Amino acid sequence: MKMKRISCAAIAFALLPTWMMGADATTKATAPQLSAAQIVEKNVAARGGLSGWRGLQTLKMKGKMQAGGNNRPSIPVPSAKIGPEAKANRPTEQVELPFLLELERGRKQRLEIQFNGQTAVQVYNGSQGWKLRPFLNRHEVENYTTDELKQAAAQADLDGPLIDYAAKGSKVELEGAEQVEGRNTYNLKVTDKNGNSRHVWVDSESFLEIKVEGAPRRLDGKYHSVATFLRDYRPVNGLMMPYVMETAVEGVRDRERIEIEEIVSNPKLDDSQFAMPR
Repeated sequence: MKMKRISCAAIAFALLPTWMMGADATTKATAPQLSAAQIVEKNVAARGGLSGWRGLQTLKMKGKMQAGGNNRPSIPVPSAKIGPEAKANRPTEQVELPFLLELERGRKQRLEIQFNGQTAVQVYNGSQGWKLRPFLNRHEVENYTTDELKQAAAQADLDGPLIDYAAKGSKVELEGAEQVEGRNTYNLKVTDKNGNSRHVWVDSESFLEIKVEGAPRRLDGKYHSVATFLRDYRPVNGLMMPYVMETAVEGVRDRERIEIEEIVSNPKLDDSQFAMPR
C-alpha cells in the first residue's frame, strides 16, 4: 500500500491542539447576551481554570489519523519537486495511521507518523523546523519552507488562543451568535499581537470550543478555507481536552478525522527531541 503526496506539514498543523491552535455553513443563532470577556471567562472555567492551564508546560498525545481515499484530492507538498521516483498511489480506502505528538510551551512540537513500517517526522522548535518524509522516498532531512515557518509561528501555544489572551497581547471580539452543527455558539474573533486573526466558536451551554478556524490550505493552486471541529471532551488532570478532531477543507467532501487515544500532561520531554539534526 502506498500513499500519494500527502503532506506531513498539512497533517501536523491539523494535529496541533486546536482547542489551543479547519469549513461549514453557519446560520444565525440565539444565545444569552454576554460580552467577549464574559464568554472567555466562562470558557476558561469550563476548561479547568486559569491556574491549571498556567501549570501545563508539556503534552504528549497518541492516537490515529485517517489518510488516503481516492475520492479525496491529494495535498501537494509545499515547494517540493516530486519526481517519478517519489510518486505513489493513494489507497482506495482510508487508512488509520498511528501518530505521536509531543508539545512544549514556546510552540515547540514533534510529530511522528507511522506508515507501512516507516516513520515520518516533523519538528518545530519555536524558531526552526525540519521534516523527514520517507513515505515520499525523501530520506534526507528537509527544512521547513517559509510558508510552513510562518504557519507554525502563528499557531496558538499549549493553552490556545483564549486562555490568558490579554497577557499574550491578543484581542478578542464578539462577532455574533451562530449555529454550528445544530449547536448555538458565540463567534469570537481573536487577533494576536502580530495582527494574525482567527475565529473560535464557543458553545453557548458548555462554553467549550467546538470549532476553530484554521490556516487556509492550498489545493490545486488555490487557497481553501479550513475549520476544525472539536468533540468528545474529557478531563486530563482536571483540564478539559477534546479527543476527537475533524478538519474540514472547503470544497473537499471528506473530513480528516483524528482520534486521540491517550493524553499525558506535563510529561518530561528531552530537549534533543526538538533539536535540528546535524
